[in-house]
Amino acid sequence: MTNQTRPLDGITVISLEHAIAAPFCTRQLADLGARVIKVERPGAGDFARAYDQRVDGMASHFVWVNRSKESLTLDLKQPAALAVLRQLLSTADVLVQNLAPGASARMGLGFEELSAVNPKLIVCDISGYGEDGPYRDKKAYDLLIQSEAGFLSVTGTPEEPCKSGNSMADIAAGMYAYTSILAALLQRDKVGGSGQGAHIDVSMLESLAEWMGYPMYYAYDGAPPPPRSAAAHATIYPYGPFAAGDGGTVMLGLQNEREWKVFCEVVLQDAALATDPRFDSNARRNEHREALKAIILGAFGRLTTAGVLARLDEAQIANARMNDMAGLWAHPQLQARQRWQNVGSPVGDIPALLPPGRNSRFDYRMDPIPAVGQHTDALLTELGLGSAQILQLRAEGTI
Repeated sequence: MTNQTRPLDGITVISLEHAIAAPFCTRQLADLGARVIKVERPGAGDFARAYDQRVDGMASHFVWVNRSKESLTLDLKQPAALAVLRQLLSTADVLVQNLAPGASARMGLGFEELSAVNPKLIVCDISGYGEDGPYRDKKAYDLLIQSEAGFLSVTGTPEEPCKSGNSMADIAAGMYAYTSILAALLQRDKVGGSGQGAHIDVSMLESLAEWMGYPMYYAYDGAPPPPRSAAAHATIYPYGPFAAGDGGTVMLGLQNEREWKVFCEVVLQDAALATDPRFDSNARRNEHREALKAIILGAFGRLTTAGVLARLDEAQIANARMNDMAGLWAHPQLQARQRWQNVGSPVGDIPALLPPGRNSRFDYRMDPIPAVGQHTDALLTELGLGSAQILQLRAEGTI
């Protein structure tokens, strides 16, 4: 039986967020029980709401990263709106923002100013390149950071680089913001701690550069970098996608010579191939990968996808079916582990994946995706504003 007290119950997060990096960070804080108040522009709200209409009229990006939040509309160009925000921040635990470079500081929302009023406040700034350095003021979008971080140079085919199919740089930055905030909360609140907040400066470039550690070290001291090898491994072979006779694609990976021998005997049913001098080590298999690929495709071409997978399982060779999005939605493992749960939204219930990491002590928070400004009146009432004041703020376009 899980305890419904969650790790971040009682923690209040204010977020000046848009797009992916900051919303992905704060949604995970909300998953753990934090109260996340998302500040949006009156009217349109977060521009990610308009990226597409694929989820019953809502945007796929927005649906993914904005459940369990409260939406407060404020026109931060107006002093009255800034006053409301400052009142919220005076008692909040965390501020997360990924506005344009320098925007929050120009509004007087830098760490030093806010900390003077609320010393326990943790301020997390997410930007493309960080708060200093020659690239500080450059605009940064996900694809641009994938390029700057060298990700494109090792991803794709020998003929053409490719971006990742999702927002890799935004996700990396959101994850490091999330974990940095958790660390700051631990540091602030641990026994014997100072109780003081902290300033966290998260850079998309530095986040994705960390994830590029293997190819960077592979190219250490001027050595050639890993070649672009499409969906195959750049330096281990066979390790990648292979077509079966019925048109399906199987992904497999060999890690050592014992597996190579069993692969030849059980999967290819050609034991003599294991000692072929072209293929008797990974280096030689990698060198002669085109010849080996032809042999593997010839054997797989006589089998269905299910037949190839069955032989690989029998040989205990790591493998996977190359799924598409429909296959992932219907994945039997996700269903067997009951990883789907409905969440509310402005257009009704929609399915959502539970966060990774099943915990025996608590259930994750899985509350609705908010409409623009859905919680504005309630939040202002909480701050002590009367209905007449709220009506005036709305009439002035402040909220």
